[in-house]
Formats: sequence, structure tokens, C-alpha cells
Amino acid sequence: MTPVGVIVVDKPSGITSHDVVARTRKALQTRKVGHGGTLDPMATGVLLIGVDRATRLLGFLAKQDKVYKATIRLGSSTITDDSQGETLTTVGADRIATVDEAAIREGIAKLTGDISQVPSAISAIKVDGRRAHALVRAGESVELSARAVNVERFDVHRFAFDSSWIDIDVEVTCSTGTYIRALARDLGAGLGVGGHLTALRRTRVGPFTGDEAIEIDNVGVDSVVAMGEVARRAFTTWAVDEVAADAVAHGRRIEWAPDGPGPIAITTAAGDLLALAERKDGVARYLAVFV
Repeated sequence: MTPVGVIVVDKPSGITSHDVVARTRKALQTRKVGHGGTLDPMATGVLLIGVDRATRLLGFLAKQDKVYKATIRLGSSTITDDSQGETLTTVGADRIATVDEAAIREGIAKLTGDISQVPSAISAIKVDGRRAHALVRAGESVELSARAVNVERFDVHRFAFDSSWIDIDVEVTCSTGTYIRALARDLGAGLGVGGHLTALRRTRVGPFTGDEAIEIDNVGVDSVVAMGEVARRAFTTWAVDEVAADAVAHGRRIEWAPDGPGPIAITTAAGDLLALAERKDGVARYLAVFV
């Protein structure tokens, strides 16, 4: 029997997020597999894989805050905002020499907190029904609208100065929809020298961390975290009695009891996930029902 739940995978560099899905399908012998929160082929780290009904949880999990470790190289910009793309601009050693730690920290401060960010053109965002990255790779020009995001932390762990570039190892805690490549691009642009990513690793999605992530070659039935456990870790939970549980299962509204508007995970007394819901007019409005 196919397990139902979420697998926390440590995606390796060099494969796509969909490649991880395909290999998980093969390992578990089911087509009912999806991923939440795409990682670029270059990137490594936490990728949440949903199995069976848990695929419906992925959109909600992907909205939770994320943590990344990255290396930003100042001194050149690329078409993809990372080291995989064609170089667009490069500055000379004399220009790089004018950028010091204080200037970099000032630039980072401007990119911390609530900011407006234009996503990287190489992204999964759709433009007229087509993915932006496909348009760019086909040689077409793409203009994406800025969006509001939150960068809670943008910490520097190391500087490395060379005559022609500066590398910065950083750690970023941010809201969903934040592009770390765009932070690298905008930091470099603000300093007048260009910037792009040379390394990226996602270390946390919501409560799920890289410490518990499983290498793709080791994924199996035992890797699946049950939906009730996922709900307990990722959301505030609301355990209901049998009468209310039956109402939820049949789509009947129940009176809202928890504090706050939600979303909240409604569970049985035993901890099994019934639904995700939010408050509306004093009753539970179901966002997704899993029974």
C-alpha cells in the first residue's frame, strides 16, 4: 500500500525538482507524487515531496518561511542571475577596489525587511501562459512585475576579496516568493558592480530542516512523514470529537473554536489530519479536506 505523507528530500545539485519527483515515483511505485517550492538545478537542500493526498498540502507548506545559505559573487552579472548563465556585465579591478565591507553591509540593509522585488527572469512564473525561464531561453525578452516580499534576516558569514571579484557567504530567512538570485542581482546593481549567485542551499522550509532531509538515493516507504505529524509540526492544530470529525468529512461547517483566523489543521482526537481550515463568519471554512 502506498504511504500518504511528505518526504523531506535533500536535493543534490545538477538535477531538477521534477527529477526528484520522477525518482520518488519510481522508488514508491506510484504516480501520485509532487513537490512544493521549486529548487533550481544548481541549488541543493530541502525539497518537500508530497505522496498521494499529501500533494494537496504542498501549496500550504510552500507558503511558509524558508532559510537559505548562498554565495554571492560581486563584480559581474549574468542573464540568469547565477553562475549557470551567460555573463552580461563585468567590471574592472579598479571598480571592485572601491567596494568595501561597509558598503556591502549597507547594501544588504536596504534589501532586508519588507521590500519590493522583481523576480529573476529565469523563474517558473508564467507570462501569457508560458514559463518565464522558457521564454528567456528561447531568446525572448521578459518583464516581470515587482512583488512584495519579506527578508527577515540577511546575515553575512564570510567575505573573500580578489582583485576582480568579491565573494560573500550569506544566510537568508525570507517569505515565500523571495528569489535569492534576485537579492544577489540587486545587491550587485546597488553597488554598481553587478552580482550573481555561485552557490545556493535551502536549509529550511517551515519546520522542516536539512538535518532531517534524506538523500534521493535513500528515499523509500520509511521516508514518508505521516500527514498528522506534518500538520502538527507545520500548523496550529485543532482536535475535534467524532461528531465534528464526521461533519468535516462530509463538508458540513462546524463552529470555529480556536483563537486566530487560521489556517489551522483540524485533526481527530488521535491526531489524524482531517482538513485545513480558516475562520469565516464564525465557522470553519475548509481550504482542503483530506478524508
